[in-house]
Parts: sequence; structure tokens; C-alpha cells
Amino acid sequence: MKTIDTQPVESSQIHSIGYDAETETLAVRFKGRTGEPTSLYHYSKFAQANFDALKTADSIGSHFYKHIKPFAKRFPYVCVEKMPAPAADVDAETAGAA
Repeated sequence: MKTIDTQPVESSQIHSIGYDAETETLAVRFKGRTGEPTSLYHYSKFAQANFDALKTADSIGSHFYKHIKPFAKRFPYVCVEKMPAPAADVDAETAGAA
């Protein structure tokens, strides 16, 4: 799978976004609870005009959750990189299981 460079964005839920015009692929890296970068997803069949609308939106997160995420058939996606849960979350889950 092709690597797509991403640029940090101002958003409480999205860490960075990028776009590959040749393959019409949007790359989105999400944020964790404390703002750290987490999982990376690629959304295909994503036109340049859609990327331009996303990156210039008043709220990138709101735009993503309104115009992209609900349309998985229009913009098929794949998790490219799954980040592990932060240690504090893992410890809390383990403590609850004991």
C-alpha cells in the first residue's frame, strides 16, 4: 500500500490528513483521548474536490463525521495502521478483569 504524507490539522478528533491524487485516496490519522496520534485510515474513491472541501472546512472533524464517515460505500476505507491502546487504558481494562 502506498504511503501518503499527512499534515497536522486543527481538530479535536483528527490528528492529520493527506491526499494522493493519483490514487484518489484520503489518509486520515485520528487522535487519542489525550491528543496523541492513533490509527491511520485510507479512504478510496475520494476526489480532489472532496479533499479540498475537507481541508478548508471550518471544522475538519465535523466535516469528516458528516460528509465522509457515514458513506463507507461511496468512500471505502481500510485501517492501514492500528495503534495500540495507551498503557493507562490497558491497565484499567486489566484491573477490571481481575
